[in-house]
Amino acid sequence: MSRVLIVGAGLTGSLCACLLRRELRSKVQVVVWDKARGAGGRMSTSRPPDSTSHSADLGAQYITATPAYAQCHSNFYTELLSAGLLRPLDCHIEGLQHKEGNKDYVTPLGTSSVVKHFLSESGADLFLEYHVTGLYYRGASWEVERNGGSEKFDAVILTIPVPQILQLQGDLGNLLSVQQREELEGVRYSSRFAIALFFSPDIVFSFTWGARYVTDSHCIRYIAVDNKKRSTDTPGLGPSLVVHTSVPFGQENLEIEKDAIQPIILQELYRLLPDLPQPISIKSQKWRYSQVLTSVPNCPGHMTILEQPLLICGGDAFTHSNFDGCVESALSVLRAFKASLDIQKNA
Repeated sequence: MSRVLIVGAGLTGSLCACLLRRELRSKVQVVVWDKARGAGGRMSTSRPPDSTSHSADLGAQYITATPAYAQCHSNFYTELLSAGLLRPLDCHIEGLQHKEGNKDYVTPLGTSSVVKHFLSESGADLFLEYHVTGLYYRGASWEVERNGGSEKFDAVILTIPVPQILQLQGDLGNLLSVQQREELEGVRYSSRFAIALFFSPDIVFSFTWGARYVTDSHCIRYIAVDNKKRSTDTPGLGPSLVVHTSVPFGQENLEIEKDAIQPIILQELYRLLPDLPQPISIKSQKWRYSQVLTSVPNCPGHMTILEQPLLICGGDAFTHSNFDGCVESALSVLRAFKASLDIQKNA
């Protein structure tokens, strides 16, 4: 049985773990490491400290399926809909440019629930606050260094943002071909800040929309009443508001700490919504790697760095930044992994 490490507990990582379990149950033992305190990656859901308000999605807001992906990924959509983790979007979103034939879905339990579902289905051993710092080639295996120690694995799948892959110490840099390095260094991400505001249960907002795209602000691009967007108004829980900045504002202020940016965003928010009550708590997030602007050419889904022992890179940088892009990458990683097993068997 091969011991496989997946680095990154976001959507691609959780899907890879789940697919490996379903397709190669008796052949692999899957371990997942993530440097964060919770699973989800950019599908992140946060709760207020006192738990009197609704949770809030700080990253991805909803899932849009094109007709083509709704058909070829229908098993994933059916699974999540049947589990109550997806629901058709039925609230009003001002400024949403809906394309004919597309279907929009929300996550009633928060976007991180989708990631946690696939992790649970995978049966993988999940270790949080495990920050990978180096990869070392040891002949038949990889020694993976993290904060606090190192372990050996028969195969490694990296689903973290490409700049973080390139920062890893050890032997990875020597194994990349010139073309692979150029392709990875060419990947570009947008950046943005996000803020979640949590309100007391007696608060009722004066506006009727569930979310709104903003066009008349120097820093704010999107605002959502998160519980209304998800259609999950629960008695006794106060509403939550999510604010995303524009890409230019995020890029201009990328090296500034999120706590220093928070007052600027809040000032602009109250200019846009002057009747907004005061929240009982606030959480800020800086998404240095928000969405992929320039992906690896030809969108191959994955990049195999070494066949034996197997080292694969996957994620939205090898496809595109949405749910279906992550599904495509995970399926591509699975095909490469199975092909590697066939090579080993026939060697």
